Amino acid sequence: MSVASKIASFLGIYEGIQGLFQVGTQWFASSRLVERIGVFVTAMILPAGIAILGVLTLGSSLGQLVPVFIGLVFLRFLDELLHYTLLETVSPVLFQPIPDNIRSGIQTLVNGVGEPLSCGVTGVGILILLWVTQHILPTTDEKQFHDQQSLVFIGIIVLLSLVWLFVVWLIRSQYVGLLVKSAERGRLGVTDVDLKALKRAVVETLEQPGGEDDKRSCIELLTQIDPKNVGEVLAPILEGLPPALQRQSLETMLQHPNPAYLAIVRKLSEQSLPPEVLALALRYIWLTDAEPNIDSLRPYLQPTVDPVVRGTAAALIMRRGDRLQKAEATNTLRQMLTHKQERERVMGTRALGEADYLQGLRLHIPNLLQDESLRVRCALLDVISATHSEEYYPSLVRGLGYKSTRESALGAIVKLHNDAIPLLVHLAEDIHKSDLVRLQAWIALGEIGTVEAIDILVGNLITAWGTTRRNILRILLKMPSEVGIEGVLDRIGRSGVETLIEQELMFIGQIYAGMVDLSPVTTYGNFQAVDGNSASEPASDTAQLLQRALAGLESDATDRCFLLMKFLYPLDTVQAAAFNIASGQPSLVARGLEILDNTVDIASKRSLINLLDQHSEREKLSNLSELMVYKPLSPSDRLRRLLELRHFLSDWALACCFHLAREARWSLTAQQTLVCLRHPMGFVREAVLAYLKIASPRALVELLPRLQNDPDHLVSAQVEQMMAELGAGGRR
Repeated sequence: MSVASKIASFLGIYEGIQGLFQVGTQWFASSRLVERIGVFVTAMILPAGIAILGVLTLGSSLGQLVPVFIGLVFLRFLDELLHYTLLETVSPVLFQPIPDNIRSGIQTLVNGVGEPLSCGVTGVGILILLWVTQHILPTTDEKQFHDQQSLVFIGIIVLLSLVWLFVVWLIRSQYVGLLVKSAERGRLGVTDVDLKALKRAVVETLEQPGGEDDKRSCIELLTQIDPKNVGEVLAPILEGLPPALQRQSLETMLQHPNPAYLAIVRKLSEQSLPPEVLALALRYIWLTDAEPNIDSLRPYLQPTVDPVVRGTAAALIMRRGDRLQKAEATNTLRQMLTHKQERERVMGTRALGEADYLQGLRLHIPNLLQDESLRVRCALLDVISATHSEEYYPSLVRGLGYKSTRESALGAIVKLHNDAIPLLVHLAEDIHKSDLVRLQAWIALGEIGTVEAIDILVGNLITAWGTTRRNILRILLKMPSEVGIEGVLDRIGRSGVETLIEQELMFIGQIYAGMVDLSPVTTYGNFQAVDGNSASEPASDTAQLLQRALAGLESDATDRCFLLMKFLYPLDTVQAAAFNIASGQPSLVARGLEILDNTVDIASKRSLINLLDQHSEREKLSNLSELMVYKPLSPSDRLRRLLELRHFLSDWALACCFHLAREARWSLTAQQTLVCLRHPMGFVREAVLAYLKIASPRALVELLPRLQNDPDHLVSAQVEQMMAELGAGGRR
């Protein structure tokens, strides 16, 4: 057999054996190793194996026990076996903490550029190494020369494998920090990371000396990734943590209390602890102990005990104590609720939320709602939610109206989950409430996030308009894990979202029609009066105000179009297009339009892109001909047409319409006037009254007595002034 045939035979046998081992490793070992020892230990197997095998080869070759060639074959076999099995398995996991918008680019750069480049550099290094050894090593014996050259080569391999191990260890030390940042963005879940490796990294971080901020972030990360089993990591190291971290750990463990860690927490409670930590430990013991010793809590009811611990002990006794024990605990809480010190009242109020029922303490709630302390009032809002005291739900609604209690009231309402939905729907749909309070109601529905809450949000998304629709869109888009986006697509589908976009485009068409038809008034001040006489004068401030109000409506509708597109296309892509188009610079606008042109595929795509381009209103109006038919109207007729669309106009634009009608002396229909006279916004009613004073004084005299008790002080003052001027006082 020739040398070539022997080499071919050897390579065939080698590749066959190696292929069988690779299949076996991939099927039976890869996933199990990653699961049992973690991502990073798995990644260290190959460099560690190369280093160990290289050292053994060097030792055996120097002792002339094993030929160098055999050692090189085994090194090659190990590299091929583990590189395309274990390393390929763990590689995708390492890219998980990188943000989505750059992850694919970095992964492509590493796999497509980094790996080939490193292989090329390594090949060049090998050639240089061979050339250097050829001139340095003695060449008396050719076989001995090649053996020495191979030994140098193996030595370099061992050195590089040690560098490889160091790099993996360095990545592992920074990996937890990347995971924390990813968790803060709400992107990581239990399927995205190697839990065992993460838990080991968290334990090491918590046990090492260092700042509490990093350790607090580790606990938060673990809570987000695996909240139900967080006690498995935190319970064994509780005693060694500083008080602040003990408190955070116990709060986290209380979300899913597990009797398996009862002994550890009980032992911790027997030590000298800060009041906040001791209170949490007592609560954990009480929730996990099947037969708690109530008498052990009675010493904590003494007045000398810190209010945090005393209130917690009283609330726990009220849950499972007998009649006498509950009476003693109730008396303790009563004394705390009526105490002169604010901290006593705050802790007593918080303890009410932990009791199963309030009994006679319910009588103190009205006084606590009027307490001078903001902390007491905020704590009471949580109590109302925790105890489901329906008679005090209106207090939660009132709390949304004040900046000082808004956050606490919102949190308390969200804790009610579906029970709060009827209350929130009534509040959100009440047009007489302020926009801020209504917004808080929509936000609460979004934070509740149940199927019923999403049904309400999507239903109102279809029927609402203007600011309300924009708020609902933003709330749905901000819901975690794209629940809001999926909820919209599940309920109204892609076609429903496209219909909403077309509605916005048709409304923009009406705005452009108003701008075009009213342009003679806003530019030259040509008014057609009620009596038919025309007047030409410089454009008034009122006409300019209406023009700017219409421009604002166009901008708002465009924003809503972009928000709706985010339900159909990647958020980053739509946001990039919106940012470039909003810049106003021709080059950036062109870039934004190009992004949309390559992304959007809705039926009204051409109309949308032409509308966003830098054309005049007339050109944009002609580009919307597929969605609406434009018929030129006189300025006065166009104004009346806008008032027919009053449900879609903003409050300010509506008021500007009446001010322009008053100044231009254009007549409006009685229905338009009377309906807007009942508008919830005071400045709109002011504008209607000012118009009626010019257009129909007789009708105004009949209406003024009914408006004397207007809730808006400015409107009521205007009514009083008009009654005095028109002599309507005797007509009440």
